[in-house]
Order: sequence, then C-alpha cells, then structure tokens
Amino acid sequence: MPTHDFRGPRLFVDAPLAQDGRVELDRDQSNYLGNVLRLSAGAEVLAFNGRDGEWQAAIEGRKRPDGLVILQQTRPQDRLPDLAYVFAPLKHARLDYMVQKAIEMGAASLQPVLTRFTQASRVNTERMRANVVEAAEQCGILSIATVAEPMPLERFLSQRAAGRLLIFCDEAAQLENPIQSLQGARATEGIDVLIGPEGGFAEEERALLLRQPKILRLALGPRIMRADTAAVAALALVQAVLGDWGVCV
Repeated sequence: MPTHDFRGPRLFVDAPLAQDGRVELDRDQSNYLGNVLRLSAGAEVLAFNGRDGEWQAAIEGRKRPDGLVILQQTRPQDRLPDLAYVFAPLKHARLDYMVQKAIEMGAASLQPVLTRFTQASRVNTERMRANVVEAAEQCGILSIATVAEPMPLERFLSQRAAGRLLIFCDEAAQLENPIQSLQGARATEGIDVLIGPEGGFAEEERALLLRQPKILRLALGPRIMRADTAAVAALALVQAVLGDWGVCV
C-alpha cells in the first residue's frame, strides 16, 4: 500500500520542479500558507505539478511566503489509468462532491455531457478544475485529471475512439452481478464510464447508446441511486475489476 505524509501541507504549483529550483507563489497560495496555516520562511511543504512528481520544498519570503525553494524529490511521477468519467452535470455542491470523489477514485479525465434531462444548464469548468486540484492536494494524488468542456451526448459519442470500452451505467438494465459483468470485459484501449442525469436517459438516447461499439451495459444494483452516489459506486467497481486497485505498488 502506498504511504503518504499527511502531516504537512501539499501544494499544487503550475511550474517545473527540480532540485534547487525556485517557484513563485501566487497571492492565494501565499495567503493560504501565511495567513491560514501560519507558516513562515523555512517551513517545509510538499509541492507537485502533475508532471515532475512530488518534492519537498521550503518557503521563502521576508514578510509573507512568496516563493518555494525545491529541496528533494519525495515521490516520482505516476500515471493514472486511462479512465474517463463521463457524466450529466449536477448543480452546485453536488457537482463539487462528484468531481472530488471521481478524482479520489482515480479518474484521469472528466467529460460533462448534456442530455435531454440534464438539470444544470450551465457548467463552471473552472470551478471543476479547482475541485480537481483541491482533491489532489488533500489526497496525496500526483496526477491532475483533465476537465473537458461540456458537449451534447450525441457529439461525445460520435467523437470518442471506437476502441475504448464504454461502460453505460443504466438503471433500466437487467439486474446482474456487476463484478461478473466487468470481469468479462476487455479494456485494452481505455475506459469511459457514463452516468446519466437524475431523470435518467431518454429512450432515444438509450437506443443511441446501445448501438455504440464495445459497450457494456451495467446495472448498479437493485436500488436507484442519486447521480453523485452512482459515480462513486461505478468507479469503485471499475477500478476494482479493470483499473489499478488490484495493482500492488
């Protein structure tokens, strides 16, 4: 099992990281380290950028933290499994929750899709990216998932690579053991996990989905879940059977 140091703060920085390098902090980072955590020059944090691994770094600055000096690498960069979470957007706090949990579960990319019954008319992708970074900082994650702009479901299906496995989580699917269903699937070219809106898919959308190549229609048990709960359940099943949960690191 991987071990992480959760005693000190972790900070995402959008800058190259290498020994003896220096990184300038932005205003929010300076405020967080200096005013929220009450750290001053010489205190150490862990820094990562999603590309160069994780590094121990020391705070610089006279009156307030304004930079980091990079000391030594604590962990090399890893790679997330080729797992995309595709979902109909939710509103406000529930979307925040869903994004954070998808990142904790190891999704490498997030793709909002608009369906007939999608409840949220606007999607704040910048807020989604902020939630991605926050979840990575708090949970010891090294890679930063990508956040795509929303697109209609039909366009997403027409553009996705045909070789990827599409796991269609459908409340109307016949109840079967989801683990056994996943064990029979092949996912050599990546996985797209699709969760629909709270109102479900329209019949024409379901028909379009079922015509897709390399699709696995998956039931998530005998109970109807909220969309944010279904996200956690589906990603847990996929990671346990087809993802990186079975890999010893």
